[in-house]
Amino acid sequence: MIRREDALAYHREGRKGKIEVINTKPCITQRDLGLAYTPGVAEPCREIEKNPEMVYEYTAKGNLVAVVSNGTAVLGLGDIGPLAGKPVMEGKGVLFKRFADIDVFDIELNTKDPDEIIRTVQLLEPTFGGINLEDIKAPECFYIEEKLIETMDIPVFHDDQHGTAIISAAALLNALELQGKKIDEVKVVFSGAGAAGIACASLYIELGVKKENLYLVDSKGLVYKGRKEGMNPYKERLANGDHPMTLAEVMKGADVFAGVSVGGLVTKEMVKSMADKPIIFAMANPDPEITYEDASSVRDDLIMATGRSDYPNQVNNVLGFPFIFRGALDVQARKINIEMKKAAVKALADLARQDVPDSVIRAYGNKPIHFGREYIIPKPFDPRVLTWEALAVAKAAVESGVARKKITDWDAYRDSLESRLGRSYEVSRILINKAKDIKKRLVLPEGEEIKILRATQILIDEDIVQPILLGKKERILKLAEDNKLDISKAEIIDHTECNLMETYVDELYRLRQRKGLTRDAARRLMCKDPNYFGVMMVRMGDADAMVSGVNHYYPEVIRPALQILEVQRDKKFVAGLYAMVFKNETIFFADTTVNIETNADILANTAILVADKVKKTFDIEPRIAMLSFSNFGSVRHPLSEKVAKATQMVKEMRPDLMVDGEIQVDLAFDTELRGRDYSFSDLKGRANVLIFPSLEAGNIAYKLMARLGGAEAIGPILVGLGKSVHVLQRNCDVDTIVRMSAFAAVDA
Repeated sequence: MIRREDALAYHREGRKGKIEVINTKPCITQRDLGLAYTPGVAEPCREIEKNPEMVYEYTAKGNLVAVVSNGTAVLGLGDIGPLAGKPVMEGKGVLFKRFADIDVFDIELNTKDPDEIIRTVQLLEPTFGGINLEDIKAPECFYIEEKLIETMDIPVFHDDQHGTAIISAAALLNALELQGKKIDEVKVVFSGAGAAGIACASLYIELGVKKENLYLVDSKGLVYKGRKEGMNPYKERLANGDHPMTLAEVMKGADVFAGVSVGGLVTKEMVKSMADKPIIFAMANPDPEITYEDASSVRDDLIMATGRSDYPNQVNNVLGFPFIFRGALDVQARKINIEMKKAAVKALADLARQDVPDSVIRAYGNKPIHFGREYIIPKPFDPRVLTWEALAVAKAAVESGVARKKITDWDAYRDSLESRLGRSYEVSRILINKAKDIKKRLVLPEGEEIKILRATQILIDEDIVQPILLGKKERILKLAEDNKLDISKAEIIDHTECNLMETYVDELYRLRQRKGLTRDAARRLMCKDPNYFGVMMVRMGDADAMVSGVNHYYPEVIRPALQILEVQRDKKFVAGLYAMVFKNETIFFADTTVNIETNADILANTAILVADKVKKTFDIEPRIAMLSFSNFGSVRHPLSEKVAKATQMVKEMRPDLMVDGEIQVDLAFDTELRGRDYSFSDLKGRANVLIFPSLEAGNIAYKLMARLGGAEAIGPILVGLGKSVHVLQRNCDVDTIVRMSAFAAVDA
């Protein structure tokens, strides 16, 4: 519940409003100032004068959208004017930035004259890459948009029309499939003939609804051919029938009701009168045309959507405009055409049929979310909407000929979209792309765990690895069926009955017979603990890698790995590593999970192991800081001397590595201080590999950064083992399992 006082405080406290403008280039020194303004700014000006298209290379135009309004139809508030509407337009800018990394200037115009609005926006074209018209009343909004699209060479999009149309159209496609109805056969009734209603009706017709099967009803009743009162050219185009009818009369036998009008307009009797398996989109806000409870109380065969977040299937425009503009801007589109809108519809509809990430499930109360009657459109906070929808829109713009910029490498474009979500998505994509190229066999000992099965679905769908699940086959298949998962391409092995059992028992006995393990004990371990069986599969070459731990404690997984697998040749130790992904960089922390007590030998070998892993797997050149509480001998103590000795050992063993220490953590990143006071240091630039003096320090540091520092932790990653076995964080989410599976494959 949003309280009035809270809403006012949110907008008033601290810096007023919700937005600010920040620099994207440094402006600290006199040289910076000279580059940003005079005389340096003259150079891009000359280039743009010679070739106007270079404005997209040298300015922010290509990522800048104007949200333009005169405040005549503000959401749920009506004609409140441009000043009172400004908080809404600022909010629109926040959504553009939050969901698609698009910068916005909100522009409120103090006029109700459509031609004045048109002329003003036309004059703004050199500034912006796109125009989002907002909260302008009908029918003026239709005329304004049409004229701007005709006369401007950048995308113009009236979100009140097309946003609702696109989102509800995606919901319609999925609802029709679930109800077993064909789009060209259904009767569709609209309540509301304003901007959203007419746009929705027009798009539904583009998608296959027959015009003769679509009925538009406004406050005067059915919009029929020959009606005189309350008509305009836009209603005339959709007029159907030849005599007056009420909404109740028109709804009889209807397959689909779409409401973009006012709350409480539809009765239970009207819902009862609809055809079998009806679809009801009651999208009036904040009060729908009929409540979810009332409609459900009289029909148990319906699928329903509203504009509210507290009911299933929220039709929320934030699923549309940020991502449509993202795709349009990225190809420098001249307009947003019907092909781009239909591509957005299909992308949203298709995405709703995919397995839902844990991050989305957590955001919506940890309740299961599956494609079905209560989930026909993606959730607004699903991060995948950016990559699915923006890519589809950009591709449609290129294919339909309205793009100035042609994209040929769509995989690279998808990667660039994911990087806008944060560095963690970029790092994950690197791992996944590498894993796809090598197709390793990955054993997952926790095959009867639902998170593992959901991850398996993704691993199969994206062709990342060849999964092998351990567990009772009938249990695994039943669990998959109950959760609507198709894991038919995964190999399932019941480790208790596998014909490899005796071979594995013999090998475990051979390895551990002088460690107090009998053959019977070896058999019990192999039968009882799937982690032992999984590690042995990796050792014997029956799998390339293993990932486990979502339902086990860390020692339960690492113990079999350490007992069965040898340390890498020429290495002495195993260590634990986390990739800490910040907004602009990735920093690697070690040792965070394995060696509780350290000496110089362990620290030196850990540094080498981690450096090799960082370079080979993440394609990052390591810059290693050996951390302590001392800077180059400033404090004489056995603990700091241990780190100094380890640093010297690394330099002697691997002179190719950039490493220095012992240093304090601030010096690892403060290049100016290091250059001034410690110019002799071999560490150049900001460190990206931190070797902690003890597990205690490393474990505390990575958890602090994850909880308070805004970093995402990828790991734990084991380094030093002769084979690829990795331990998941207990109770981690599905995305983490997929990411660690990709890493394990690459590591193999």
